[in-house]
Order: sequence, then C-alpha cells, then structure tokens
Amino acid sequence: MTACARDGCHGELGKTGFCKVCGLRPGTPEEPVRQDRPTLVIPGPGETPTRITSTVVTRSQQMAGHATADDRVPLPLVELPDLAGRLLTGPHVPEEERFCGKLGCTGTPVGRSIGGGPAPTEGFCPVCRTPFSFSPKLAAGDVVDGRYHVLGCVARGGLGFVYLATDSRLGGRHVALKGLINTNNTAAVRIAETESQVLTSLDHPNIVRILNVVEHDGFRYIVMEFVDGLSLREIKNRGRAGLDSSEGRLLVEHVVAYGREILTALDYLHGEGLLYCDMKPDNVIHGEKRIKVIDFGAIRKISDDESPAVGTEHYQVSPRERAKHGLTVRSDIHTVGMTLRELFQASDGWSVTPDARGVRFGIESFIRVLDRATAPFDRRFATAHEMLVQLDGVLAEILSLRDRQSRPAGSTLFTEGAVLLDAGLGQAPPLEHWTRGTPVSLGERPSAAEIALGLPVPREDPDDPRAAFLRTVRAPDAARLLKKLDKVPGSVEVEFRRCRARLELGAIVEAARAVAEAERLLGERAAQDWRVAWHRALLALGAGDFAAAKENFDAVYRDIPGEEPPKLALGLCEEHLNGAAAAERYYDALWARDRTQVSAAFGLARVRLSRGNRAAAVEILDQVPEFSRYDEAARIAGVRVLSAPMPGTGDLPVSAELDDAVERLSALELDGDAFDRLVTAVRETGLAGVLLGQDGITDGVILRADETGARTVLDKSYRRLAHHAPGPGPHDVLIDLANSVRPVTLV
Repeated sequence: MTACARDGCHGELGKTGFCKVCGLRPGTPEEPVRQDRPTLVIPGPGETPTRITSTVVTRSQQMAGHATADDRVPLPLVELPDLAGRLLTGPHVPEEERFCGKLGCTGTPVGRSIGGGPAPTEGFCPVCRTPFSFSPKLAAGDVVDGRYHVLGCVARGGLGFVYLATDSRLGGRHVALKGLINTNNTAAVRIAETESQVLTSLDHPNIVRILNVVEHDGFRYIVMEFVDGLSLREIKNRGRAGLDSSEGRLLVEHVVAYGREILTALDYLHGEGLLYCDMKPDNVIHGEKRIKVIDFGAIRKISDDESPAVGTEHYQVSPRERAKHGLTVRSDIHTVGMTLRELFQASDGWSVTPDARGVRFGIESFIRVLDRATAPFDRRFATAHEMLVQLDGVLAEILSLRDRQSRPAGSTLFTEGAVLLDAGLGQAPPLEHWTRGTPVSLGERPSAAEIALGLPVPREDPDDPRAAFLRTVRAPDAARLLKKLDKVPGSVEVEFRRCRARLELGAIVEAARAVAEAERLLGERAAQDWRVAWHRALLALGAGDFAAAKENFDAVYRDIPGEEPPKLALGLCEEHLNGAAAAERYYDALWARDRTQVSAAFGLARVRLSRGNRAAAVEILDQVPEFSRYDEAARIAGVRVLSAPMPGTGDLPVSAELDDAVERLSALELDGDAFDRLVTAVRETGLAGVLLGQDGITDGVILRADETGARTVLDKSYRRLAHHAPGPGPHDVLIDLANSVRPVTLV
C-alpha cells in the first residue's frame, strides 16, 4: 500500500487514490483536480488544507465520538442505542407518500383509505391497474442467499426499506440489506439498479461500502456495510431535546467538522464524474469509527441530463436553476450548505449561548461559508474542494477562539506577508525623530499606503496564461518591473501585478486602469472574482479612502471567510475608521488562530495601549514566538511600550516598568545605531521621570536615579547619536540637544 503524502496523516491510499484516513487525494500542485471553473484561485490537491489539532475522548463501544479517523477534527460524543432498540416494530410507508410508480402514471395516489377504513398496503392502481406493494418484503428470521440472517427493519428511505442482518460467513458481522419498497415502480427499479452498479465501484472512507448484490424470492437486495450510529438528523433532534450530555452537546465546530467530512466524500464522487444529489441530515451517519454518507438512490453522472431528478425539495436548488443549469456540482454544494445550516440552527452557535460567545467571530465566518454555499449559481462555491478549504480555515478559527491554542496554517490563496504592519513600533525611533522633530507615538497606526503595499499578495491563478512568467520575473524596483510587464501580452494576473507596481509608485490612476483591464479580461466572471474586490480595496487605500477599502475587503471576506488576510485588512481599516477597540475582534481572531500573524499582535497591543494598559500590551508582544522572524521587532516594541509616554494621555511609565524596559533592552542584540537610538529614548523618559520627582528608578549603566546622573547619561546618548548623523545639519541639532540637557558644572 502507498502511504498518504499529506503532512500529519498516517493513512494509506485506497485503490481509487483517496486516503483511507483523511479521505483526500494527495495529488500534486502541478496536476490540480477540478470539475468546474472555480470562482477563485484554489490550491492544487497537493497543497494541504488547515491542520486541526484536538484531543479525542475515547468511550466504550456504545459511544460514537470522533468518527472521522482523524484526531484533528472534533465531533461530539454520541450515545448509541442498543441494536435491538433500533429495529422498527411496524415499518410502513405513510399513506400520503404512496403513489403509482409506472412510467406515465407516476403521481397517481394509491394505497389510500376509503370511507375511513384501513389504507391497503397492496393492490392495483385505479388508473393503469399496475400492482403496488408498500409492505416490507423481509421479516425477522428470514435468511437471504443462505447467509444473511435478517433481524428486522431498521430504516425506510425514499425508495426502499433497510434491514439489519448478520452474515454467517463472516462470523455474524452485521450488514444492512436494502430493497425496494414498491418493486413495480419503474423509476425506482432503474434508480436501484444504478445505485447498485455505482456503489460497487466506489471506495472512499466516508462512503458506505457495498458488499454484495443478492436476490431473494424474486426481489433484489443490495448488501452494504452496517454503520452503527445515528443520522445527523437524529443527532440534531437529540441535541434540541437535551438528550445528550454536555460532552455530546452539538457545538458549532462539530457542524463545521461534519461539513468537511461530507465534502471529502462529495469531492471524491465529483472526481469520479458523479453527483450525489440528495444530501440531507438523514443521509449521513455519525458512526462509531467515522462519518459515512449513505443512500445513493439519487446518484447520477454529471453528464446525465435525461434521468429524472431525485432529491428532497427543501435542500435542492430552485426550479429555475435546475431548468437553466440542470443538476451540477454546484447544486450538490447547495444541498451541503442547506444541511449544515439546519444542523447549525440546532447547535450552540445559533443562539450564541454563553459558551459560544467567545467564538462569535468564528461563527460569523461560518455563516459566510453557508451563505456562499447556498448563494445563486454564479457566486456559489464551484467545487467541493473549494468549500472544504474555507471550512478548514473556519474550523481552525473556531477551535482556537474556543481554547486559545494556535493552529497556524499557510494560506492557500495568499503569499506570506513580507512586511510587518507595525507603524514602526517594532523598531528604534528613527534619527529624524530628534533631528527633524518627527513625532513618534506608541499609538501610531500603519498608514493607508503602508497597508496597501504591506498586505499579503494573492497567489497567481495557475491557469493564467502568464502564470509561468510571473513566477520567474524579477526586478529591483517597481519601475523596472513595469517595463518587463510591458513586454508580455496582457492577462488578468499581469494586470493585477501591474496594479500593485503602480500603487508602489503612487500612480493611482494608472493602477485603476490596470484593474479595469483585468475586469475586462475576466468578463462576466469579474463580478464573482474576489481578486477584483481585493485590488479595488488596494486602490481605495492608495487614495486614502478607508471606507471604500473596508467595503471591498468585506466582500473578499464574504467570499473566502476561512482566509486570514481579509480579516487583517478589515481590522486595519476599522482601526482607522472607528478606533482601535473596533478593530479588536479581527486582531483577536487572527492572533488566537495563528501566532505567525504578528501584525495582528501589534494591532492588539495598540488596542490595549488605547485603554492605558501597558502590561496587557507587552503581554501580547511577548506571545510572538521566538522562532518568528519578527521576534526581535516584538522585543523592541516591548521596550518602547514600557519606556515611552502613553498615547493620548502622555502618562510616563512607573519605575518598575522602566526597570523592566532596561532589563529587556540589555538582552537585545542590536547594531550600534539602533541600540543607541533605543537607549536614548529610554533615557529621555528616565530624565522626565526624575524631573517629576519619580522615585524608585534603579541606578545602572542605562538609567540613573538622580537628576545629575540622568542628565549626564542622556547627554552622552545625544552625542553618540551625533556620530550617526548623515550631515552637519542633523549633527548640530543633536549637539544642541546634548547641550540642553547636560548638567550644570563649574568648569
């Protein structure tokens, strides 16, 4: 067997190429698997979606817990009823669901009561005289094919009864036998034949397996693995009725996890050229070992435009869409969205219970996934994999907001941000602060231009005709990059690259023309392509219009709610529009999920500084991992937060905070210039504190507790900075500063 190549997965590949554990096809980034044109750039199958870590609680055999064979995906613990209690005592088809099944007479009511008498379960259609029978064909004690010992009926689907039996040839293992309710139903017979033919060729861990096809007393039965578990509808109803323990309570992350497991199965089916067509809570079983999709009576080929549609109306797309597009991959995705919305309405997230308030932001992200999954055809997710990637991101977000454990994952749609959006807080104050009087504040926010140029960049669409060129083109600056771009034929991605280069040069009008050209090349798809909204937002930032930028970034968040960069962009816009506190929800969700989002950590630090809380700001900065490339910036920021006047009020740090700043400063390994500037800033605050009569400052090399000593060390700092001055003018300014603070002496 071939081992799954996905990071962190211990499974093996089945005969169809899908992993028996994670349920996904490894693939390679160069060979993407797509069944429809996506409305956004999606990763190749080899690019691993978000990895989820979770603790799994094991129970006895009568408890279904994890049910995904992947301990990174959490599901509720569900108490399974005894098998004997699962048997139906009087399986029957409700009278209002009995119709003639003969082709041409379909829809004629049959088996109805007359004059208040009992409704017959067998008889003849009053119109075409075709016989009908809605009675179970098997009973407890029957033996099918000499090996399957029937225990009783356990379920009724739209077309058939399902019986529980044991297989005497396999040591009494439980199996399920599915047969037609009305064998004279022409369409049902054809569907059952299709189902048995299709199921024999399917091999996916989240799809129920067919074991055999047998006949008994002239009737045909599909023998399937028996999944001991509860349907998602039963789990939903039990949760609403309060029948499960707190451990079994349906949480919003459980609903998200159900969705990702369903989508792995549908992604497999779509890759095999098949549509499922009838996704609903009844057709997914939360078993003891994993999730299983059951009941393939509605399955059909993607290319099939002639077979009658089978499905449950509430979950289906509109008749208008079916008339225009037929049944498609997108209509399957709609049924998933409707299924998850129904489960969500039974979870803790629907009413935002006290336990769910901490994950409110993640719930909003999940609702946006549901909205897109059930949106009109053109805006809906184009593939199951596309939706799966977004669900993975949302799941990581919700889990991290729940337990505050980081779950970092590289974005599938954006390159890693190359710039720390910290407004300079992670650096020593620039020399111009002293030579030109450039103000420096702990509460300074990144400017519109800094945000536009510093946000992560969308990955190129691998299908773009210039993708290969764009992956290799290099230039030392934006102007020379534009010259190289002018030498190749235009494409959507070339225009987006041209837009960003012109923004870097401050040429807003020309950048807008590049986006307009990209829209022209996209044609009708432009309205649904989030990359257009992203670049429109960058244009708005280039013009300093934060309101327009926020509107466009929100449209991106609407389309790809599992991605992090749109939330960072929204937080930065919100901070400019409504203050740091309004941006906190974005920064907090990012930082809880991913400790590589250091720009969000600096945003949270500004939030806490706006509330006058230095300790809380430093606490956030101290959370930046030591292995981060921004670790030094975070430590510099910690020194500055502990040693500079508070933004807004100008309050000075207390002595203990200054002592902490000095200790942190001494541990930094900075070059001479930056270190001297940072020391100078700390000494300025030290002198200001001494002049105000502040007690408790610890004497040392950097700070002195008396006025003469404080003036002496600051005088030395200014003179050291003068050595770094770029010219005589700045040099003289620094010498004047030194003279202004030097202690008065007799010589």
